[in-house]
Amino acid sequence: MNPDADRLWRGPRWALAVLLAVLGMVGPFSIDTYIPAFTGIGQALGATPVQMQQTLSSYLFGFAFMNLFHGALADSFGRRPVVLWGVALFTLASSGCALSQSIEQLVFFRALQGLSAGAGIVVSRAIIRDLYPPAQAQKVMSQVTIYFGVAPAVAPIVGGWLFVHLGWHSVFWFLTGIGAVLWAVNLRYLPESLAPAQRQPFEVRHLMRGYWQLGSSARFLLLALASGVPFNGMFLYVLSAPEFLGEHLRLQPTEFFWFFVLTISGIMSGAWLSGRLAGKIAPKTQIRHGFVIMLVTAVLNLAANALFAPQVAWAMIPIAVFAFGWALMVPVVTLLVLDLHPERRGMASSLQAFIGSSANGIVAGVIAPLVMHSTLALAAASLAMLLVGLGAWVYLHARWPEIGRAVSG
Repeated sequence: MNPDADRLWRGPRWALAVLLAVLGMVGPFSIDTYIPAFTGIGQALGATPVQMQQTLSSYLFGFAFMNLFHGALADSFGRRPVVLWGVALFTLASSGCALSQSIEQLVFFRALQGLSAGAGIVVSRAIIRDLYPPAQAQKVMSQVTIYFGVAPAVAPIVGGWLFVHLGWHSVFWFLTGIGAVLWAVNLRYLPESLAPAQRQPFEVRHLMRGYWQLGSSARFLLLALASGVPFNGMFLYVLSAPEFLGEHLRLQPTEFFWFFVLTISGIMSGAWLSGRLAGKIAPKTQIRHGFVIMLVTAVLNLAANALFAPQVAWAMIPIAVFAFGWALMVPVVTLLVLDLHPERRGMASSLQAFIGSSANGIVAGVIAPLVMHSTLALAAASLAMLLVGLGAWVYLHARWPEIGRAVSG
């Protein structure tokens, strides 16, 4: 924690949470605004569904790859420069997407978006822990998740309206405008939370030592799997939204927002409760509650899809409840990750995001195309990804029972 934290941010805690949440919104906005235009973009560019799916996977793999470095760079050069350069590159990449005349160009600029979009969400986690002790950090991280949840709820509405009325290019011009405004706001208000004395040397040997220290830590890897892979239990449905909502549930593109509103309501509710529980119950207890909610919901979702034809009236509700359980536990797991090696919080945030984003990329490029044709297959894949995260947490709990036992002060 920065020894001068009290002087770096004098405004209300919620205002910093809003600023950091908006940085985190870049990622979901990059996906959710263009999902309603997915089919239309493919038709306009003469792209096959498989080629269009690559606009998702190229973004996600670019996001995952660069997440290896955002935090390490922030540990060496400070938090502000990494955020500002990342947002600037994202703005340029978004304009490139808007100007694309072929599917190959769009895939390239989507990958460039992915390389830059993760800077905000990775570095913002480290900023929170730089400025606040554990219990307050959990509250701020929960607030960030709540505000962050507004983006995926609003993005498909905006994207659907822009696509219908102004064409698909306008979706990416909209992202360009967001990037430009976000850069100016962070230039003015974002504090530099990493003290010069706490910065790490930027040299290859030192960086490799840090990556090895974290990458060879079973506790770190298990915590990262416990937080990152279950997210795909609901993210799979986001990636499959054109098929799941349009084909299976017969919704129009302008009606997709119902799915996102329900899902994000679950995330925001879970994050709100997580903040309320900060400092009141042991972290491992809160994590257990989250996993129990997700497991029961995923099993019921699988049974319902096996027994009944999917209907709008019920098919989207399990995803929302699953999202609630995930948001209840993920702020706690993230803080446990950041506190394993306090001197490398940026790098830890990077590697945690890399593991989660790599899983996202695999889901987008491989799993989603295989299972999106069937709601039963979607439900089974969702449960399988939850079980990976649950297995990681159960093993971690058995091997290192002291982790997460103490209530944060």
